[in-house]
Order: sequence, then structure tokens, then C-alpha cells
Amino acid sequence: MDRNTVTGFILIFLVMVAWTYYSMPSEQERQQRQAEQARQDSIAAAQADSQQQKQEQAQDLTQQQQEPEQDEEQTNARLTQDQEKVSEMGMFSEASIDDSTKIVVDSPLFNATFTNVGAGPSKIIFKDYETWDHKPVQMIKDTTESAYSLGFLTSENYNVETDELVFKQVTPGDTVSIGKNDTTEVKYALNISDDKRLVYTYTLFGNSHQIKLDVEFEGLERQIIGGTVDIGWKSPLNFTEKNPATTEATYASAYVYTGGEMEQLKLSEAGRNTQDYNGTIDWVATRTKFFAQIIKTDNPTQSALLVGEQSGETDLSTTEHRYRSYITTDLSQQNAASFHMYVGPLDYYALQDYDGTTYGMVDTGYSWISWISDPIVEYLVIPYFGFVDGYMSYGWAIILFAILIKMVLYPLTKKSYRSMAAMKELQPKMQEIKEKYDDDPEKQQKATMKLYKEEGVNPLGGCLPNLLQLPILITLWRFFQNSIMIRQQEFLWAADLSAPDYILSLPFSVPFLGDQVAGFVLLMTAAMFAQSKLTGGMGPGGGGGGGGPGGVNMKALQYVFPFMLLFIFNNFAAGLSLYYLIYNVMNIAQQLIIYRQMDKEKEAEAA
Repeated sequence: MDRNTVTGFILIFLVMVAWTYYSMPSEQERQQRQAEQARQDSIAAAQADSQQQKQEQAQDLTQQQQEPEQDEEQTNARLTQDQEKVSEMGMFSEASIDDSTKIVVDSPLFNATFTNVGAGPSKIIFKDYETWDHKPVQMIKDTTESAYSLGFLTSENYNVETDELVFKQVTPGDTVSIGKNDTTEVKYALNISDDKRLVYTYTLFGNSHQIKLDVEFEGLERQIIGGTVDIGWKSPLNFTEKNPATTEATYASAYVYTGGEMEQLKLSEAGRNTQDYNGTIDWVATRTKFFAQIIKTDNPTQSALLVGEQSGETDLSTTEHRYRSYITTDLSQQNAASFHMYVGPLDYYALQDYDGTTYGMVDTGYSWISWISDPIVEYLVIPYFGFVDGYMSYGWAIILFAILIKMVLYPLTKKSYRSMAAMKELQPKMQEIKEKYDDDPEKQQKATMKLYKEEGVNPLGGCLPNLLQLPILITLWRFFQNSIMIRQQEFLWAADLSAPDYILSLPFSVPFLGDQVAGFVLLMTAAMFAQSKLTGGMGPGGGGGGGGPGGVNMKALQYVFPFMLLFIFNNFAAGLSLYYLIYNVMNIAQQLIIYRQMDKEKEAEAA
């Protein structure tokens, strides 16, 4: 392996080591997580009888439709518990009714349960997504009342929160089914008097995860102080991935988009924090790793509020993560407000249909390379996978993508190896210069640069393909771990290309590596060892490149580097390891072809 190639690899290695050092837990932290996980499992077992609402998440969609009243006892208990709160809201609490009702909306994409306690969704179950253990994804953690709550100040000086009020369900029945291209409405009313009422009208779409909410204050224009209301999603979002303390907790957060910039609220330790934003608000959101709820409005906005609560250390399984987001808006002249909500996956096309700026919540690369990583994802990676989706699995798509990238870079790769070969041929002359000017580094430098110029050799030519590959590699590194596109996509032994593909379990834990070894990483390491051996033992004329004084160290490094990448890549997404495996196999093939061409050219010149 030539010194220039090693320089390129070292650049990649330094970036990866820095990230690994920053994000990888220590051995002590791993043991603490395991202990906490065991304690949590014991607590969960002891409390199993009291967790009926969580057990319901594991049931299939048919059971969910057949059980619209299973939570009635729990909901009525909540109504009793909130009775004192309700009594503190004046005419609005007086309009609150006693009985709870539910209506289930069944669409091709989801199964949503709406409750009149707060007049909104209390369960949203996705039909096209599953948790890591293949149970339906249920977004809402608190299923006793509406996840949405509208807040406002009344002329009686009461602070009203509508999730504590019980509305009348206007839409008849307890089940509504909608087709792929159809829409339906779910309507609630809080009847204060004959000419005063608060009306909620939800519009749901059979082909989208979007929800539209129209709020009307009929005859209440004098009762709402300032003519402003705020709406927020108050329920925590359920985690969906395996080992959430290490795979999802770092993603749980709240967002706001204002002034052309996205701001995030993320707690790094136990406690509570709030962030206020004034002015025009485009949207607010809360999210987990792969799913989110988002709210925006057509009405003029005044401010936004993000709230975060964390009960313990971020990476402990017992820690509760609770994020809320609110947006404050002016009522229209008709004393109404319209809201557009999204409750669903962080899918590129679904979010583009809702609001393109919301995809900024998905981490596609570090901020210092976002100027190139964002276009790579938006104009190369996503369109490519969207195109091949109907023709092959994502595993084969990643393989083909790596082959195409190497083919595009082939002219640069060819130039790189030719530059490396030229540098090898100059080694004797460079050694002579070093011996001649051993005591004068400045003259040695000038003589070396003169030699490069006379021979037409670029000393950095061997690094160019690696430097061009670095942004793509870093982008895929982040994208494959964070994109729902390859989530739960299987390939060979890998059950999920967005997670590590562990195939070996160790009886002990190795620092940085862990106690399991991933399959594609092992193959990738083997390919890199093969490439190192090829580079060190081949070239025009068959000679190696280790003849210089530093050749022994360089040769040792080229074999140590693949072993270091085994530790770095082991806990990354299987899709990334698969990509880099094929990339290195293609590199070996191209290297063989180029060296043979160069040997033939040399033989022709000698003849």
C-alpha cells in the first residue's frame, strides 16, 4: 500500500475514531445498562397485571377493532381523577359530559382510535410498520385521553386545557372504514349553551398519515382572551426499536422550525427544560428514531414552546423520555383555527408531501459536511433506492449502488494507481536526494518537488479517490443508521439492514467491539486484508512498495488498519458494512485490471 493511499485511509480512520470515541459507551456503562435492564425486566414482570394498556399494543389490528371498550374502565377512572381539574374551567367544565365514547377509524395505512376525552386520537396503530419484535407500531403512549390538547385563556380567567374536557361525539357509530383514495371526518362538540359551543372536526385520509383539524368557537368570540389558542401533542411517543436505551433514546427530542432554521430541544441528563420561540412558526414536532408527530397551522402564529423531561441518564433502560411541542396561533375573523398534523414515519416522500423542511429532522450527515451530504441523500441516494425498490431487495440495491459508485470513480482510481506506480519508480531517485541533502531539509524539499515536476508526478494523486469517497462514506454511515428506508429490510442473515448484523456471540466483552461480532464487518475486514496484501505485493513489474526506510512501518500499518475498522464498524448498520464490503471487493478487481494493463504497457515499451 502506497503512502498516499495510507494517508487517505488515515483521514477516514480519524473521523471514524473521533465519532466512535464520542458515542461509544464504556465497559462500565455497558455493565450498568445491563444491570438496569435486568432491574427493569423485574419491575415490568411485577407490574404486568397493571399494564393492560401496554399489552394491548401487542395485539393485531383485528383485535384492536373488536375491543373499542377495553379501556373504558381506565378512562372512567381518569375522568374521576380529573374531576377537580375540570371544575376549574368555568363554563367549559360545566359543558363536559359524564360518559366516554370511542370511534375507530380504519384505513389502509393505520387504525386510529378517537376518544371524546379531549376529543382526539388516543391510539394510532400503523399497518405498514412493525416494532423490532414484529408487533404493530402504536405511536401514543398515554391511551386514556386525546394526544392533542388545545389551550386558551377565557374571559372568566380560567386556563382551559381541552384534553381534560369530555366532548360529545357528533359522528355516529363506533367504527369508520375509509378506502385508499377516500377521506372521512370525525366530529366532536362541547355544547356550552344553545348558541355557544366548541367544535372539533378531524379529516383523515386513506392514503396519507396526515390529519387535518378544524376548530370552531361558535358564539365564543368574547370568551377567548386575546383571540389566541395553543395546540400541542402532550403524550410521549412509544419507542419501537430493540434496546431503546442505546438505539432510540438519543433520538427522542422536540423540534421547531422558525425563521428558516430548525431548532432542537434534547436533554442530555435527568431534569426538565423548556424553550420558547417568538414570531412566525412553521411547525413543531416530537420524534423517536424513526417516527414523529408534527403540527403546523394555516393561521398566523405567535410563538412555540418545546418541553423536555427526562427521569434519568439518557442511556439507561429505566429512564422515561417525555417531549412535548406547542404552537400558539391567532384565531381567524370567523373565530376558527385550522391545523395540519402528521403522525407517521420519518419517510422522505411522506414528509415532502407534508412539508419538505421536516425531513431535516433525519440525520444524513454531520453539520460540517451538510453542504454535500444533504444533496447526496436528496439527489442521489433516495432517488436511486426509490427507483430500484420495485426490482430488487435493498440488500442487492446496496450492492449495485457500491458497484456503480466504483464504476463512476474508475477513471480517478486508474489515475491514482498510475500515480502510485510512478511514485514507486521514483523511490530510488528520492532516496538519492534524501542522502545528498540529509542535513538540509529545505534543499531536500526543493529537489524533491523539482523531481516531481520533471517526471510529471502528483504526490497526492493516490489520495484523490479516497478523499472523494469520504463524503459518500460518512453520509451513508449516518443515513443507513437513521433512515427508515432500510429499516427492517432483510438480506441474507441480516434481519435489519439499519442495525448491526451480529452472527457471533462472545463469552466476554471487548472494549469498543462489544460481546458480539457482525457478519458483514468480518467479510469487509477480510476484503481489506486481501487488498492490503495485493497492494503491498503487486504493482507494475510485480514489486512491492516497502523498500524505503519507512517501508516496514507502512507495511505494518496497512495490515493493522483493516483490523481497526473491524472494531469501528462492528456496531454500525449492516447496510453500511455491506456497502463498504462490496466497495473493497470492487477495488481489488479494479486494482488487478489496472496493474495488468500497466504491466503490459511496460512490456510493450521494453520490446
